[in-house]
Amino acid sequence: MNVGKMAAEAFDPTDEMDDLDVGNRLKQFRRSAGLRLKDVADAAGCSESMLSKVENGQVSPSINMLHRLTKALGVTISSLFVTVEPETPFVQRRGRRPILGVNALRQGEGLTLESLTPYEIHGHLQAQLHTLAPGASSDGAISHDGEEVGYVIEGALELTVGDKTALLSAGDSFFFDSARAHQFRNPGNSVTRVVWVNSPPTY
Repeated sequence: MNVGKMAAEAFDPTDEMDDLDVGNRLKQFRRSAGLRLKDVADAAGCSESMLSKVENGQVSPSINMLHRLTKALGVTISSLFVTVEPETPFVQRRGRRPILGVNALRQGEGLTLESLTPYEIHGHLQAQLHTLAPGASSDGAISHDGEEVGYVIEGALELTVGDKTALLSAGDSFFFDSARAHQFRNPGNSVTRVVWVNSPPTY
């Protein structure tokens, strides 16, 4: 059974919802494809009970788990963002961009991803503003197709790509092949903000 293909073909990720509810979005992807909890949980490498808690809003998933779940469904994290029709097609206004919060239960304020580009299923890139509370992290390594570039606006970022780890501060930038296992965290005592771009939008 090709779980990812079934979910991706059955659900239109541009459908709007009242709230950016990660669990409900994941549940809609799964149910629209007629998939069981077990199908998705097995593909994502987690338990059915954990997936059920995520879908029902009882657990806020880490970015690592969210990546595995969306990959199992054949979609991307960006597809979880609610599409907001901008007043000007090429402008995303401050305060009107969708924000996705993850890992909040584990890491206090956790990590938020603010979409800087509208979701396009056939787009060539995606850009997000990552805001990490002190101690927030990717909760493990991630890998996927594409390339990534980023610029640290504020705070400190510990970035590991492959077997190399670097500490970045405001004004530093990075670039790497997304297929290489990578992870990140905020090692400081203040908020970290990073403009993060992926091409193509596989994250």
